[in-house]
Amino acid sequence: MNHFQLRKSVPSLRARLACRLAWAAAGGLASIAALSGLFIYGSGQAFVLMWAAVGLGQPLATLLAAVAGLGGLLAAGTLLRVLSSPAPRIEGICLPRAAAQEFFRLLDDLTERSGVPAVHCVRITAEINAAVVQRPRLGGVGGLRTELLVGLPLVHSLSPAQLAAVLAHEFGHLAAQRCGWCAQGAHLRAWWMRALDEASACVPLLKGVIDRLSAGFCADMLRLSRLEEFEADALAARLVGAQAVGDALAELSRRAEFLEHDYWPRVLARHEADAASPVRPFREMGTGMDAGFSASAMAAAAWTAEAEVGAAPFHPPLRRRLRALRVSAAWRPQEATSAARHFFPELLPALAWVFDRAWWEFARVRRHPMVLPD
Repeated sequence: MNHFQLRKSVPSLRARLACRLAWAAAGGLASIAALSGLFIYGSGQAFVLMWAAVGLGQPLATLLAAVAGLGGLLAAGTLLRVLSSPAPRIEGICLPRAAAQEFFRLLDDLTERSGVPAVHCVRITAEINAAVVQRPRLGGVGGLRTELLVGLPLVHSLSPAQLAAVLAHEFGHLAAQRCGWCAQGAHLRAWWMRALDEASACVPLLKGVIDRLSAGFCADMLRLSRLEEFEADALAARLVGAQAVGDALAELSRRAEFLEHDYWPRVLARHEADAASPVRPFREMGTGMDAGFSASAMAAAAWTAEAEVGAAPFHPPLRRRLRALRVSAAWRPQEATSAARHFFPELLPALAWVFDRAWWEFARVRRHPMVLPD
């Protein structure tokens, strides 16, 4: 059952590509730091010349030196702003261990079997997604802090076994790609991508030049991300079985399609028809999944198409992932109890209340991702 093996060329190629991109990112960050230091040094020299010109009674030289010094400080400040671009804030409701002991026992079992350290914090989010996020404890430096993000729509969409497969996939990322130097390399790559985005925002005139110079790096990052997904799928398959991973991926794709094209449009239509109506999308999500989702109909829908237009760019198409796992995409009856009801029965009302309040506030000004127009 759990003897699935990934082709040896994939981890090897992924490791070489990750190392090369990490060194490229480190070089880019170091270059920005060195250039900002040169500008600061040049500004200091310009101010020294300005002071000397003042003593010699040379107004033109004083003005030129002052302009050069201020220009150098402005350039250095811009580069330091680019270098210190912060990572996006981690959103979500922190889940205490005492509130979901069975869920944390599942996490402990998966982390022990995959050989990775336990996560420091679990957060519940409003997305139909799960992710492991690592950030340095001291901002840009220091040991990495690991947080697990689990979406409330995700646990409403999957069975307990399917959720375990998704979590095994996320811990597969840690086991294969985020241990030791590899974790720091991933941090450097993400830091460099943020620096490129910040540079384009700070200096709009250079955006085209920056985009051209970074096109190769971004293309390789996209390739690396897809290789990492295949490798994490393979490691998850060793933990819970290839078919379990394939079933979880297929079910998640179907449910995401249902939420995006059926559930959320209906919620928005009802809200727009009567803004005062008690729309509680997160409170009713479990019932909506049970009543509105037809797995047999969705099994033949466009999610199995080759193009997969709605697929995330950093993830391979579902068909390729299932083919790599050597499993079929045939629909199978899901367990009657969702992972949400199994692991968080007493927490669901409170979690739904928090996310519904946020949805109402964002819907009022049409800023929520689920209520923005196409």
